[in-house]
Amino acid sequence: MTEITTIIFDLGGVLIDWNPNYVYDENYFDSLATRDYFFKNICTPEWNEEQDAGRSIVAATQSLIEKFPDWEKPIRDYYGRWTEMLKGPIPETVEIFRQLKDSGKYKLYALTNWQADLFNIALVRYNFLHWFDGRVVSGEEKTRKPFPEFYQILLQRYEIKQNGAVFIDDNLRNVKAAAELGIKSIFYQNASQLIAELKSLNVI
Repeated sequence: MTEITTIIFDLGGVLIDWNPNYVYDENYFDSLATRDYFFKNICTPEWNEEQDAGRSIVAATQSLIEKFPDWEKPIRDYYGRWTEMLKGPIPETVEIFRQLKDSGKYKLYALTNWQADLFNIALVRYNFLHWFDGRVVSGEEKTRKPFPEFYQILLQRYEIKQNGAVFIDDNLRNVKAAAELGIKSIFYQNASQLIAELKSLNVI
């Protein structure tokens, strides 16, 4: 087995607890069915990913309101109350990250789908985001996971060898895309499972 020298982390859902339902909770709409409709048809994950890939949150918001004027308030709240969706670090995973950093054995990188301006908020809030040896942010690069060119930016910029790297993400689509590039990949579900997977690779 090739020695692991590099560990690549996704951020949202792995190291940081971000969830729109912290704003759109069970009391926000008149029913959970209305909330489901909103996320499936209006502020969809695909719409949000366009901002992750570089589209202005202002332009995205205004264009959606023009299309769905009856939903103006919840549309505005998506980015207007975005910081409320950013709950905080996931302590158990951040502790794993800290142990890996303290070991001095690995280069540690972040590969994240995140709108550039909003990512700056996270950089101000969370010191552990400054522990990485480097990071690639979709909003800055104008592309995102799962597109192969986004992974290639990280690999080329930091001279990472695929067969010596491990990628951790909570989105199976993104995990599969990394695996197709020859990067060992872990589908993150919780900290205990991550520890077991890293142990199986002799990382910890």
